[in-house]
This record gives sequence, C-alpha cells and structure tokens, in this order.
Amino acid sequence: MRTGSAELPLHYGAAPRWLFSRMSRLAGEVAEAVILEHGTRGLLERFSDPFWFQALGCVLGFDWHSSGLTTTTCGALKEAVKGREEELGLFVAGGKGATSRRTPSEIVAHCERTGSEPASLVYASKAAAKVDSAAVQDGYQLYHHVFLFDRDANWAVVQQGMSDATRMARRYHWLSTGVRDFVCEPHAAICSDARGATLNLVAQESEGVRRASAEAARRPPGEVMAELLHLRRLDLPRRHAVTLADIDPTRLERILLKTYVAQPTGFEALLSIGGVGAKTVRALSLVSELIYGESPSFEDPARYSFAHGGKDGTPYPVDRVLYDRTIELLGRAIRRAKLDHAEELRALKRLERAFAGGEADASVRQGRAARSVNRARRTPQGPASAARSPSTTTSPSLFSLPQSDPAPRR
Repeated sequence: MRTGSAELPLHYGAAPRWLFSRMSRLAGEVAEAVILEHGTRGLLERFSDPFWFQALGCVLGFDWHSSGLTTTTCGALKEAVKGREEELGLFVAGGKGATSRRTPSEIVAHCERTGSEPASLVYASKAAAKVDSAAVQDGYQLYHHVFLFDRDANWAVVQQGMSDATRMARRYHWLSTGVRDFVCEPHAAICSDARGATLNLVAQESEGVRRASAEAARRPPGEVMAELLHLRRLDLPRRHAVTLADIDPTRLERILLKTYVAQPTGFEALLSIGGVGAKTVRALSLVSELIYGESPSFEDPARYSFAHGGKDGTPYPVDRVLYDRTIELLGRAIRRAKLDHAEELRALKRLERAFAGGEADASVRQGRAARSVNRARRTPQGPASAARSPSTTTSPSLFSLPQSDPAPRR
C-alpha cells in the first residue's frame, strides 16, 4: 500500500562531501540499531512513514524542508549498506535520475546473490512508479525512485516527483504490507501543504473509469482514435483537469495497437504494458467518460530536526564535533548490544528522546550523551535498570514509529 507522501520546496545543489560521509555513517548506524530492535521489516515500516523519514533526514543534518532531503537520505543509506547487504538482510536499489532506471537490474543482481526470486519485487517497483506517474496525474514528474527490500520479500518504496511550475517536490511512500490492489486506494494517507488539479484514477470513485479504460484499451485502435478526434471538437466542461491538446495522435495510435494486442484484463494490467504512460491513460479516461459515462476523480489525493543542525544553517550550522560523537556513541552501542550489553543501547534511546524534546543547545546534548552512556556503564543489570527500559514510556524516538493520529482514509 502507498503509506503517504510529503510536499517539499524544490531546492538544487548537493550535500558537501564532508557532510555526506557523516550522513552515510550515521544512517548506517541508525539502520542497524533499528534492525537489531525491530528487524528489517521494522526498518521498512519506518522508511514508509513520511514523518519518520523526515525526522531521520533532519537528524542526519540535511536541510529540514528541502527536496534534497529525500534523495540525500536515501543515497546515504544505500552507501551505508553497500557491501553489508547480506549481513544486515537489507537491500537498496535505485536512486535519482538515471540511477532510478537501473532499479530492476539492481534488484535482480541482489536476488541472484541471495538466491531469491526477483520477479515479484521488480513488478512491485515498476507498479509503484507507474501509479504515481500515470494513474495519479498531479503535475509532479518522478525523478527519484528507491526500492528497499529484505530476504522475506518485504519491501518499501521512497520516490519523489518535481513540478517546475510550482517549484515544489512531492515524496511518495509505499509499503508491501497489505498490498492487494495497486490501483484502488493504495495509500493510507498523503501529507501535503498544497493541492492542485489532479486526475486521480486510483481513487475509490474512479473504479468505473478504471474498468472502462481497460475495456477501451481492448477495442480496435481506429475506434478509439475516432472517439478522441470527436472529443477534440467538444467544448469540455471547465471541471476537466485534463485535455487532449498535448497528445500526439500518431504515437497514441501505436500505443493503442499494443493495448489491443495485449487485451489487458483490468486497469492494473493496462498500466503494466510498456509505453502506456500518463498521456495514454489520460486519453482513455476521457474516452471512457464519453462512451461509458464513467467520470474519473479529479480530487488531489494529497492530504496535508534538529539533532546536529542543518546544511543550510537552520536551526544552526552542522556541529561536526557533535555529529562525530553521535556516530561514535551509536556505533559503540550497537557493537556492545551484539555482545549482549544492551544497556548502552537503551541509554542511546534515552538520549534520542532528549533530542526529540526540542533542546537546542548542542553542548547540553553532548554533555547529556556522555553522562547517559557513562551512567549506563556503571549501572549493573537488574530490576532497577529494567525499570528504566524505554518500553515503559511513550516518548517519540527514531527507534519507534511516530505516535501522531493517522490521516483519514479517502
């Protein structure tokens, strides 16, 4: 299911090398800590949550509201797990731009090394990208796609599109849990500050037009093209958020020939046909309304960090000494946890909750870090230390999912 999305200002530029190297190291330590506590499935669940993902990017020190947070955070994780995939049980494929198009081949390469079956994973990657680029036409062109999965074929997708018109980026999150239908309300919530004219063919109310579009795609291309030419001469209602003005009839007819030969059984099968993109889906939705009286939904599905500073200096410049200290503390806690010294990892959880409390003074946090870990070393294991276990509190943490109320389903 698609679990949500986030709306971010479109920024350009890249993280400086000194920062990205630290981001990769810290992202690896955080990922390993979560895997130790909750397994790879727990980490995938967190990456599919737009709020947790945003918090992680802030902790890593990137611009807190920049579009680059998405690409850089994913890139840092991919770099962190490189060469350790089989040890961690976590695999990361894809990335930004041309790298995103290599996602299927990277999935296959990982599966060949582990002896897993890649077909279902490759399909999930392609389907998620096709839905957010063709079935939901919200004005954002995908340019980033990362696919994370484990040995049990659990997966998550973090992908992002950009709008040159609004200079905004929109991030989409997917999670394999509960996937039954890629094309009917695949998301649990979408978080966004902006809405726009959208052709939303994965809305529940678009079920009729999905069936009609698949039926139109099975018809001879000449019949469909005749209806489209007729549509060009109509004065369509102003409520229509889509037009035929930018559709090339020659190319569209070639695609319709492919759909006619393939005879898709449903809308999901239609989307899986190579070459069927936003313009083809748009044309078929209009033909479906004209012939079958099935109206698509035009409702935008969008509904609505400071641990080490930020790259752009907000809320304060990245504190390199504090950043390196955090990496050292977390790495040591993970190594000791593997040796059954779990109290130090619990101390890091208490420290993280202090970060989440909004304390802005880096020196205070650094001092508390040292005292927390030193106290953990002096405290013997027993009932007293167990009483301070993080399981007795509901404070937010990077080790747990956010406790905010879920957005209502549409």
